[in-house]
Amino acid sequence: MSRRPTSSAGGSRPFTSSAFRPPTVAGAFDQDTRYGYDNTYLEEEEEEESDTDDLFAFVPPSTADQQRNSQRQHPQYFLHNAPAYDQVFSNAAAPEAPSVTYPSSTFDPYARFPAEVAGPSSLFTPPVSNIPVDSPPSTASHQATSDPYRMRRLSTARTATTDTRPSRTSAISSREIHVNLPSSPPEKTIEVDLPESSRRKRHPSSTIGGETATLDWTPSMLEQDSREGSIKMEFDFDAVNEEDSPFPEVRASVSNIDDPEMPVMTLRMWVIGLILCMVGGSMNVFFNFRQPAPSVSPLALLIISYPMGKFLAFVLPITTYRLPRFLGGMEFSLNPGPWNIKEHVLVYIMANVAIGPPYAINAIVVTQLNYNTNVDYWFSVLLVVATQLTGFGLAGLCRRFLVWPAGMVWPQNLVTCTLLNTLHAEDDEEPGGITRYKYFLLVMTGAFFFFFIPGYLFQALSVFSWICWIFPNNVPVNQLFGVSSGLGMSLLTFDWSQIAWIGSPLMYPWWAEAHIFFGFVLFFWIITPAMYYTNTWDLAYFPLNDDNPYDRLGQYYNVSRVLDSSNRFNLTAYNEYSPLYLPATYAMTYLLAFALSTCVLVHTALYHGRSLLNGMKKIRSEQDDIHAKLMRNYPEVPDWWYIVFFVGFFLMMVVVVEVRHTSVPVWALLLSVFLPTLYVLPSGFIYAMTGQGVSLNLLAQIIPGTLLAGNPVANMIFKAYSVQTLTEATSFVQDLKLGHYIKVPPRATFVVQAVGTLMASFVQLGVKQWMFDNVKDICSPDQASFLTCPHNQVYFTASAVWGLIGPTRQFGKGSLYQPELYAIIVGAFLPLPFWLWQRRYPNSWVKFVSTPVVLNGVSYIPPAGGINYSAWFATGFVFQYLVRKRNFAWWSKFNYVTSAALDSGTVLSAIVIFFTLEFPKGGIYVTWWGNEVFQNTADWTRVALKQIPPGGIS
Repeated sequence: MSRRPTSSAGGSRPFTSSAFRPPTVAGAFDQDTRYGYDNTYLEEEEEEESDTDDLFAFVPPSTADQQRNSQRQHPQYFLHNAPAYDQVFSNAAAPEAPSVTYPSSTFDPYARFPAEVAGPSSLFTPPVSNIPVDSPPSTASHQATSDPYRMRRLSTARTATTDTRPSRTSAISSREIHVNLPSSPPEKTIEVDLPESSRRKRHPSSTIGGETATLDWTPSMLEQDSREGSIKMEFDFDAVNEEDSPFPEVRASVSNIDDPEMPVMTLRMWVIGLILCMVGGSMNVFFNFRQPAPSVSPLALLIISYPMGKFLAFVLPITTYRLPRFLGGMEFSLNPGPWNIKEHVLVYIMANVAIGPPYAINAIVVTQLNYNTNVDYWFSVLLVVATQLTGFGLAGLCRRFLVWPAGMVWPQNLVTCTLLNTLHAEDDEEPGGITRYKYFLLVMTGAFFFFFIPGYLFQALSVFSWICWIFPNNVPVNQLFGVSSGLGMSLLTFDWSQIAWIGSPLMYPWWAEAHIFFGFVLFFWIITPAMYYTNTWDLAYFPLNDDNPYDRLGQYYNVSRVLDSSNRFNLTAYNEYSPLYLPATYAMTYLLAFALSTCVLVHTALYHGRSLLNGMKKIRSEQDDIHAKLMRNYPEVPDWWYIVFFVGFFLMMVVVVEVRHTSVPVWALLLSVFLPTLYVLPSGFIYAMTGQGVSLNLLAQIIPGTLLAGNPVANMIFKAYSVQTLTEATSFVQDLKLGHYIKVPPRATFVVQAVGTLMASFVQLGVKQWMFDNVKDICSPDQASFLTCPHNQVYFTASAVWGLIGPTRQFGKGSLYQPELYAIIVGAFLPLPFWLWQRRYPNSWVKFVSTPVVLNGVSYIPPAGGINYSAWFATGFVFQYLVRKRNFAWWSKFNYVTSAALDSGTVLSAIVIFFTLEFPKGGIYVTWWGNEVFQNTADWTRVALKQIPPGGIS
């Protein structure tokens, strides 16, 4: 039977096939409650399990009323009211077994190394406490393969094999009970053979003093068996004695035990984290200005930091140092033990919040180059720090809504947790099976070498528009089945980077994937082609799928033609030149963004309103799961710390815009920070349940474009502050949840996030300043090193369109796209019928519908193409539905490992290809049919359906 890793807190990979799993400290559980286990419930649950329950894995949280009603259907409800597991054998005449207690896991960084040990790689035995602790409850499994009771007949009597493999966290997850059946005696002897590695630990309900404990017990169910051989019953005490998450995705990825004394804020963690954060952040800033370019992902740094941590744990001295008494007399060690999972996850968190190029850097570059305004280093640093850390303060204030509840799953974190546990805690291995660590290495290696085929040698496998190769000049066929500018109805691609472009399909829950693909089919496979081929809004004169605006002559819109000498809007030049036209998918994206802006607020009020009110009153609307209980061992970060960050960095932003005379009034800053404050919870709910965040790009451009018309610099600053505050808030909350899963002290996460973001801002702005001071012709189209600044060009176009031309001319009265504004009203009423229906019929399928997910899931188009959705959904259907439904054991053990391995191998391969084959001396390219066939199609050249009439569109 495959189970999750048993230690998210283990510094090494403990072998759990023959070890008790130690519980957490006593304070983590309710001592007044007796937890029981009822196997009758399991049988009923298996009979009542429906395809709908499996289809909609971790469905979105329902209303508060539904949550209260659903508690009666939750396994915990039965567990708290069921007989104890020692009475499962209903016919047994045995006396009640004594209460079982076993110690909590501890970690002493100094006592764990014997005095005679000379190196950190030696084995050690942690101290054991004799304080009894109540066993936590079990989470009843919905899968037949997870039955905690398994029985099989043996031909001859045998005892448990002693596991001699070294284990630093000696824990037993299952025990073997051998029942010897003599021919005549009335009483049977049950011998419990414990592995040698676990004999120091005592099971909670027995007094096992030696290697074998003999209990007098006469279970009558065994009377019916013949006297030949013996019966070996394997009791899976993981399922009997443990409380766990109600969501199978979380149970498959996140450990439910903790070691509160594990060292976290170590010197080696800071050294590795800051080095990788600074190097990775600097590289991404450099890549931000180059085309083509890869990016250094936090997942790549997670893999790189693992051998670095193991190396430092091996070479650093284990000596304990003591500071002088006048400095506090604190003791510390450069090497407090093995490189552990909590140190590792803090390195990842530091990278995740700081490695990406700051969004505000685009506003700085565009202001400097396109609007000819001098921007010095210190102004840039203050602007970036203010936009980064205002969201940090906002994130902390949302913890009780987005971090602590069990229903806030955050799918991205499940992949990270699986990878971390794969590296640090090896899980159970069946005979002839493979560990998740070995599986990860194999898949990652295969993905690394395989990507050389679609990524370099045979690129047609990436742009696999095979129907377009057959009909290269048929425009409708290329638009419908194309990959580059088409709608991706061909479904196939062999490039994992194309499949996972919008996120790994093995990460999202199936119900969210079904929502997203339904929205994609409805809006982009049905409505958009219908509008395009009927030439609504003159869409047929432009490519079907493109992310560039056009003029009336069918050319890319030249923003410089509507600017005056002061870089302000020139109405006369605009009237002489052209209105701005949008391609079909771009127009559809704006329509959906208008609808989403109101839909997400109404949906949040209807479905989560009571929970929000209870949270504000500090009333818990959802019971704590095991992870929330374990986190009680650590002091929380006071809310006022986050309030200081939020208010302090907002005031810094006010000083920045006022001192530098950026023409952004203070009331506009208040409005710009109000938008992310309003949307952080709705966006967080969607992100936590589906892995898809809500963007403020549209609103953050329309509002300043209307209120500060004709001022592109003010528009950019407003947009950068608003969008980045929401983006950083959700990113910080996601990492807070990751720390919650790995049981990292919240204050350690707070310090790491703040320091990493602050340090990265200085370094990244330094890299940008050096490049613009030393690189010749940077951001010019013919720059020798391809430093053409593609992202900044898009940002400049958006600032000119919304800051100069303005939303009034684009969507106002009499404009071509005015009907799109009605989507705001439609979006406000869209959740109502589904909410009313599920209130009237709580058990209908309508309760699974989430309208914001349908609207928001397709927001990546453009620049994403149809293939990024169709191939993504096809892959998700295989893993998240078919495999999960038909082989849940394999899915639980390997699904997220597969996702992490494919992501890691592909990213590392892309970086190697870029730096070894594409970057040096202009690149080395393979020229043949497989790298050229897709370029000779109407899909690649973005041919429109209709030709522009002479003189342009009137």
